[in-house]
Amino acid sequence: MSTKEKNNKKKLKKNISKQNVLAFFIALLILVGAFCIYEFLLTPQIHLKGKKEVILGYQKKYSEKGYDASFLGKNVTSDVVVKGKVDSNKLGTYDVIYEVKKGVLHKRIIRTVIVKDIEKPKLEVDDSDLMLCPGSDVVPEKIVATDDYDKDLTDKVESVIGEKKDSITYKVCDKSKNCTSVTKKIIYGDVEDPVITLNGGDNISVFVGNGYEDQGVTVSDNCDTNIQSKVVADGGVNSNQVGNYEITYSVEDESHNKASVKRNVRVKEKGRGIIYLTFDDGPNSGTTDVILNVLKEEGVKATFFVTNKGPDELIKREYDEGHTVALHTASHDYAVVYASDEAYFNDLYAVQERVKRITGFESKIIRFPGGSSNTVSRKYSNGIMSRLTKEVVNRGFRYYDWNLSSGDAAGGSPTANQIYNNVVNSLRYDRINMVLMHDIKTYTRDALRDIIRYGKENGYTFEKITMDTDMVTQRVNN
Repeated sequence: MSTKEKNNKKKLKKNISKQNVLAFFIALLILVGAFCIYEFLLTPQIHLKGKKEVILGYQKKYSEKGYDASFLGKNVTSDVVVKGKVDSNKLGTYDVIYEVKKGVLHKRIIRTVIVKDIEKPKLEVDDSDLMLCPGSDVVPEKIVATDDYDKDLTDKVESVIGEKKDSITYKVCDKSKNCTSVTKKIIYGDVEDPVITLNGGDNISVFVGNGYEDQGVTVSDNCDTNIQSKVVADGGVNSNQVGNYEITYSVEDESHNKASVKRNVRVKEKGRGIIYLTFDDGPNSGTTDVILNVLKEEGVKATFFVTNKGPDELIKREYDEGHTVALHTASHDYAVVYASDEAYFNDLYAVQERVKRITGFESKIIRFPGGSSNTVSRKYSNGIMSRLTKEVVNRGFRYYDWNLSSGDAAGGSPTANQIYNNVVNSLRYDRINMVLMHDIKTYTRDALRDIIRYGKENGYTFEKITMDTDMVTQRVNN
């Protein structure tokens, strides 16, 4: 075959190859066109509003953004069927399927919803500066951390102290690597005053010649550990001279913060216009608590001879507010109390134990049920009061009767005004007035404030019974 023939043959093959390629592309174009016509003109169309892939936070409500559907130019949105459920209480991937059918033609698309833990943990921390005493080490605070998915992350909190120890950063991350951090400045300095508290009352009365032993103060400070030894007391009391005395206690810490408190001490003659308000048979809700309110508002201390009845918290309050919690009887059942000497002390120690359990204090101030002069005890044990009045003193107790009765334990239903008159008409300035009252009585409760104000306006002072108070006793009749 000649060279020319060979070249012609090559050209022919090349032309055929080009024709084949062109035919292939034409066929492909026809197929694509047919697919587009089918897909976009002959089949229904669904258009999703919003993103096809949605990130949803844990336990956040999934809200459908909506969709549109059309077929051959007509709106067929109402024909769309939506399938699939998103449970935001469980992490994972969920498919929401949208499908519409028209005859044998249909369209199906998917929206993917991914439920993830995207919420940062929360740190419960006071964002104010951290104040530290000079020279003290940085002790990280107890920080509470919570997370919507991992719940309690408190034990995962990390603390990092700055190189210069002038800052501290608290950081916590949940299992999904969401992290929260809080940085606080550290300031070294002492700007807090010491706390100075009187041991005993701020107003104390003693009888002339009985001596005065000061109970001092208790001091604490946020930085100075040796603060108690720095207390300075200014003033004194001459217990042999009637008068009013003032003692000022002051203290200064190492940073020159100061605090002071005063105590007033009154030295007075014995038996001169003193009123002892004493209450038997309590405590009782609705009366004792109101009586305590009145005493507090009027600045008066009293004595409560308690039983084993009533709420513990009222006895605790009596003690905490500076009143004398004394002992009356556990049962207040004469047949039980006065059955024998042993029975009496069993009853007495029972109420003593209650008071000690509640207050931590072992009271030894007592009042016999019915008073030491009672005669009802004769029914149960002849001569028992003669024996008990001696034995209680031998065992370290002090017993107190009364020389003025409010009449609130008498029969009938006296009014508050009658109780008031019974007391104020029997007060005497030349003696100790040991007043018998009952804090379980509503009319006593209602008369109390007026009794106190009468006493103040007429030159009387009010005291509580202590172990140093002279015993007021009655004639023993059994």
